[in-house]
Amino acid sequence: MKVVIVGGVAGGATAATRIRRLDEHAQITIFERSGYISYANCGLPYYIGGVIEDPEELTLQTPESFQTRFRINVKVKHEVIDIDVKRKTVTVRNLDTGEEFEEGYDKLVLSPGAKPIRPDLPGIDSKNLFSLRTVEDTFRIRRFVEKHKPQSAVMVGGGFIGLEVAENLCELGVKVTVIQRGNQLLNTLDYDMATIVHSKLRSKGIDLKIGGNVVAFEETETGLNVLLENEQPIQTDMVLLAIGVSPENTLAKKAGLELGLKGAIAVNDKMETSASDIYAVGDAVQIKHTVTDGDAVIALAGPANKQGRVAADNICGLDSHYKGSLGSSVIKLFDMTAASTGLTEKSARFAGISYDKIVLSPVSHAGYYPGAKTMTMKVVYEKETLKILGAQIVGYDGVDKRIDVMATAISAGMKANQLKDLDLAYAPPYSSAKDPVNMAGFMIENIANGMVKQFHWDEVADLPKDGSITLLDTRTAYEYAKGHADGFINIPVDELRERLSEIDRSKPLYVMCQSGLRSYISCRILSQEGYDCYNFSGGYRFYSGIIREKVMAEQAYPCGMDK
Repeated sequence: MKVVIVGGVAGGATAATRIRRLDEHAQITIFERSGYISYANCGLPYYIGGVIEDPEELTLQTPESFQTRFRINVKVKHEVIDIDVKRKTVTVRNLDTGEEFEEGYDKLVLSPGAKPIRPDLPGIDSKNLFSLRTVEDTFRIRRFVEKHKPQSAVMVGGGFIGLEVAENLCELGVKVTVIQRGNQLLNTLDYDMATIVHSKLRSKGIDLKIGGNVVAFEETETGLNVLLENEQPIQTDMVLLAIGVSPENTLAKKAGLELGLKGAIAVNDKMETSASDIYAVGDAVQIKHTVTDGDAVIALAGPANKQGRVAADNICGLDSHYKGSLGSSVIKLFDMTAASTGLTEKSARFAGISYDKIVLSPVSHAGYYPGAKTMTMKVVYEKETLKILGAQIVGYDGVDKRIDVMATAISAGMKANQLKDLDLAYAPPYSSAKDPVNMAGFMIENIANGMVKQFHWDEVADLPKDGSITLLDTRTAYEYAKGHADGFINIPVDELRERLSEIDRSKPLYVMCQSGLRSYISCRILSQEGYDCYNFSGGYRFYSGIIREKVMAEQAYPCGMDK
């Protein structure tokens, strides 16, 4: 059996080595148009910043090591430019010599990845404007940084790559501005959760232009001017364009393969395309979302590796099926971690799902053990069935652990209230006896049972201020004096029972505290005394951070003014 693989990074390299483990006698050839194979895409920003010092650390394998260990023939700087589906051949161009030749196959695996989106803007081809996709791109950016020692940089786009490069350049002392066309960074998060990230980046000296629309780039004697719609241009030494990626479908489209969402290559759950004996994997393919079972394009390394294994299994006669993806992701931003899995609130709304949500702010481990830090956790679930739809966590220690538990729970089909029953490891340095995931389950159970009613940050502004309801803040007098939401009166939770006479029983009661815990305790007291009570989801800390960031975005304050 002769197998040709187009693309030698995550999906392609995994497929190749899995085929070899299943079939010692298969003839396997990988064509990779860059100069490197099996490289660590996700590590590229950290080489730019010097966190990864040795460039060889970026390449997990080499053509020579593939040949030595796996007897796989790897041709780098070779681009497949055409597929003859009927004759079962590919046309390959040697990018060093320009020579073109044909290669036959019995099975073909397409793993071309995704390409950076480059809008047709004036100045887009400037020598000081970069995108990041390959190892060569990384070396080009690092050489520029080392040679020219830029004082300023602009990241156009607020996704994973843009923010990781922004962090690494910032750590080198570069003044960084991030321009995001939408109203938030990191679309894997909801707006309320993303504002925590906004605040962190501003505190580190990164300027955010939320809602900024780049219209052109102009070369100057010293660098570039980034021209913005209805705003003053930004003068900078370098620009990284990171506004997103699109499936690399050029070859598939030319071959007449069926395409799907966003032009991605359509495949079934065996990773088979519309053409016989042609498989496709990785960032270029359309898959199923695990939660909705709808079509999705998810450009992440984890799914690509799994898809490569599935394709290899089926090529070698096994019956393997790809189950879909949750889009689980995690990103480090300085000392902060932001992670998500499954659907966000906005994607659940877009899918037409009747959902509910909770927000909680537990600490990373037992509060009495030194070093405990607060994390903010949001869980979205289907209102009627309690099916877990997704989760987001922003914080410090333990974020990755909890998001992986949530991803596992979703994959296992657990109900949201069943999170309370998970028996999770506990010791004071690592967790609390009631883990944050357990706490989410307790909260959802209380809501589902009607024990607690809640209201959210985006409802506060619309609460009537005509005296028809009571707004109550149950923090201490000191906390209240430092800042509180408009219209909320203060009765600390520990004084509540003795001061019930101050609260009108005939009016609905909306209760807030710092994190949601004391207001919950207050609601349990009040509801048993006959009050119609609503607990504030997330607490004042969460609410005030969102409002502060909304003001920052609207007024476009310079970096550092958020304090």
